[in-house]
Amino acid sequence: MDSILAIGFLFFVLAIWFWTIIDITRSRFINPTMRTIWLIAVLLFPVLGSILYQLLKNKFINKEPRKFQLRRS
Repeated sequence: MDSILAIGFLFFVLAIWFWTIIDITRSRFINPTMRTIWLIAVLLFPVLGSILYQLLKNKFINKEPRKFQLRRS
């Protein structure tokens, strides 16, 4: 029973860790260096970094819709 619980917890931590890394790479940060800082923090401290990023990401991400400009050739 303990090994099943440990494997489940490990799977949960890995899933959140990968999800956080993907979210960091796809998000539009207000300051571009914050992407690198968060990525390093999550890679060095997987559990703590992922939790902190998920809690604090709204302060660092630009929520305005993207503005597309058509190119004229």
